[in-house]
Amino acid sequence: MSKPIVAIVGRPNVGKSTLFNALAGENISIVKDTPGVTRDRIYADVEWLNYQFTLIDTGGIEPDSSDIILSQMREQAQIAIDTADVIIFMVDVKQGLVDSDAKVADMLRRSRKPIVLAVNKADSYEKSLPDVYEFYNLGIGDPQPISAAGKQGLGDMLDVVVGYFQDVELEEAEDDRPRIAVVGKPNVGKSSIINKLLGENRVIVSDIAGTTRDAIDTAITWDGKEYVFIDTAGLRRKNKIKEELERYSIIRTVTAVDRADVVVVVIDATEGVTEQDAKIAGIAHDRGKGILVAVNKWDAVEKDDKTIYKYTQKIRETLSFMPYAEIMFVSAETGQRLPKLFEMIDMIIQNQSLRIATGVLNEILSEAVALQQPPSDKGRRLKLYYITQVSVKPPTFVIFVNDRELMHFSYTRYLENKIRDTFGFRGTSLKFIIRERKDKEK
Repeated sequence: MSKPIVAIVGRPNVGKSTLFNALAGENISIVKDTPGVTRDRIYADVEWLNYQFTLIDTGGIEPDSSDIILSQMREQAQIAIDTADVIIFMVDVKQGLVDSDAKVADMLRRSRKPIVLAVNKADSYEKSLPDVYEFYNLGIGDPQPISAAGKQGLGDMLDVVVGYFQDVELEEAEDDRPRIAVVGKPNVGKSSIINKLLGENRVIVSDIAGTTRDAIDTAITWDGKEYVFIDTAGLRRKNKIKEELERYSIIRTVTAVDRADVVVVVIDATEGVTEQDAKIAGIAHDRGKGILVAVNKWDAVEKDDKTIYKYTQKIRETLSFMPYAEIMFVSAETGQRLPKLFEMIDMIIQNQSLRIATGVLNEILSEAVALQQPPSDKGRRLKLYYITQVSVKPPTFVIFVNDRELMHFSYTRYLENKIRDTFGFRGTSLKFIIRERKDKEK
């Protein structure tokens, strides 16, 4: 099941970034990310009362006039309406209710999305309360007094936010069709691929309004089986977003990836693989999704007998953090290899759901340790006691050791390769959790 999406909208200087950082915790500032992928501080995974959700900061506004403030706030609000399950609308109790707050509130109210009105800078609850009541005039529910800087009132506000999640989860729980997000930079041919799949095969087509947001999902039936394609380009409204296109394309990608089982990363063959492609692919990798790289416009590339090899090598170098990703060379224009897409998607979903018996895993572990001795530091050697698989999507393994500090990334990767040598797991990342068992130490 996908995580609900919560977006923060508000004027400049009302404390959006402060709230974002307070809810996201300190981890958001630490770039612990996948090699070659830099994470923009746009989204973060947050947990509250056993609920997990993705928090999105719709962006700062640095305008020089009130007209620009209002137009950019409307743009932010539209992004939130398009992508979020719940919207946190932030206002400032010290500045009071201003005209642009009222206009954006009107837009949010008409969207019929759940809105949580967060009245920030209410540092002293008793003193601020009369001023907080003024925001009832917006007509979008009870104002929640908070202090993002002082971390006051955040729990009450989050209780209201997660209270809306049950409706979101009920809608998606009933739908067990494979969900495929088609992501990539603008103009690489994401929509063209979906349109070709629709037109070429004369399938049963139904455009379903996205269950939890206004994006249009497209149902495609292939060989008697129905798939739901999530086109991230479909989230862009007609009032095309201007300069911050890259930022918003990342927001769209995050929301689509969260809802998907498999992510198809579309790359433009005429342009080659880029750092921006790596950034987009990294979002899917971070979230443990099945990944298929589709190199589109392959018909437009001059080829010799080494072209595919060279392209594959370049993709593997740029996306070196996800060597498991499957690669296909396709053309939305001619339909080249597109039917094989469904075969690959089915294979990746099967691998994402694969479970390995604990006994078999421990045989692989024993053999791996015998072939390559675990690392040591200052006379102390890593001991590996036991491995077991605890979940799927992505397949997740827990390894019990004597000292987590001794478990180098390179040795974890070595064990991952041994598991992949036996079971393949093509197209899906594997997650490893390292736990200490000191009671076994002598």
